[in-house]
Amino acid sequence: MVTTINDVYLDTRRTLRQANIAGSDIEARELVCMALGIDENTFFAKRREYLFDPKIAEIQALVERRLSGVPLQHITGKWEFYGLEFKVTEDTLIPRADTETLVDSALAFVNSREKARVLDLCCGTGCIGISIARFARNPISCLLADISEKALAVAKENTAINRVTGTVGVSECDALQPCPGIFGSFDLIVCNPPYIPTAEIPTLDIEVQNEPHLALDGGEDGLDLYRAICRNFKDAIREGGALMFEVGLSQHEDVRDIMLAAGFEDITIFKDLTGIERVVCGVVPYSMEPMEEELEDLQECPENGAEEKRTNVAEIEQM
Repeated sequence: MVTTINDVYLDTRRTLRQANIAGSDIEARELVCMALGIDENTFFAKRREYLFDPKIAEIQALVERRLSGVPLQHITGKWEFYGLEFKVTEDTLIPRADTETLVDSALAFVNSREKARVLDLCCGTGCIGISIARFARNPISCLLADISEKALAVAKENTAINRVTGTVGVSECDALQPCPGIFGSFDLIVCNPPYIPTAEIPTLDIEVQNEPHLALDGGEDGLDLYRAICRNFKDAIREGGALMFEVGLSQHEDVRDIMLAAGFEDITIFKDLTGIERVVCGVVPYSMEPMEEELEDLQECPENGAEEKRTNVAEIEQM
C-alpha cells in the first residue's frame, strides 16, 4: 500500500474523532510526526510525499495505543508547558495548562524580591519549579521534591533539557512527613498536590486513570495533602514568605480555611484563564516577638533611659 503523509494524517484524525478524542487534529499530527521522526514544520513541508507499508503500520500501532486509553503524552514522551518542553513518562503527572496559573502567581511573588529560594513540592516532572527558575527576573534557587524516585529521575532530566541544572536541584521528600531539616528554609513553596477524592478516581476518563494514582489520590475528600503540607512545611517558610497551592474545582474555600487554621495570613485566590479558582496563596506572618521583648525592657528600664528605649521600639514598629 502506498499513500501520502497527508492521507495518513487525515485517516488518523478521522479515527480519533470517531473515538471522541478531543484535539484529534493535534493528536493525529503528533502521532504521524512521531512515527516519521519529523517536527510539525517538516510535516507541512512534506505532507504530499509518499509513505509505504512499514511506516503506515507504525503509525497504526501508535493509533491503537492511543485508542486503548494511553495518553498522547505518554506515547510521545514529551509535552509543552509554559513554552518549555518537558519529558513525560507514565511515572509522572502530565503537565496541564491549568497549572500555568500557579507559575504566573509564583513569578509575580519572586519577581518582587531581590532573590528567592523556592521549593516545588510534589514536583512530578518538575515543570513548575523549572518554569519559575527559567523565567524569574531576579536570582533564584529552586529545589524539586517528590516521594517518587522515578518521578525525580524525570525531573532531573528536565533540569538538563531546560538548562537550569546550576540553579535547580532535586531531592526525595514525603509531603505527609515533617519537612527535612536539611532542606533549610524557603521564601516560597509551590505545590500541585494530589487532590482527587479517592472514590472519584474510577469515574475519571480512562486517560487520567492511566496516570500515576500517587499523583491523583488526595484521600477521602481530596484534601489530605493540603492539611499535611500546611502542618509539616509552614515552619520551613521564612517570615513574609508564601505557600501556593493549585486546587481542584470548588476546593478553594476549603483550602483557604485549612491555611487560615494553620496560621497563614493574607490569603489570596487566583483564577485561571477559564475563570476557575485555581491557586490559593497564604503568607507566613512576621513575628511580633521582638517588639514584645523591647516593650518588656522598656517597662523595666530606669526613667533616664526610657527615651532611648522608646526610640528603639518606634524603629521596630516601622520595620
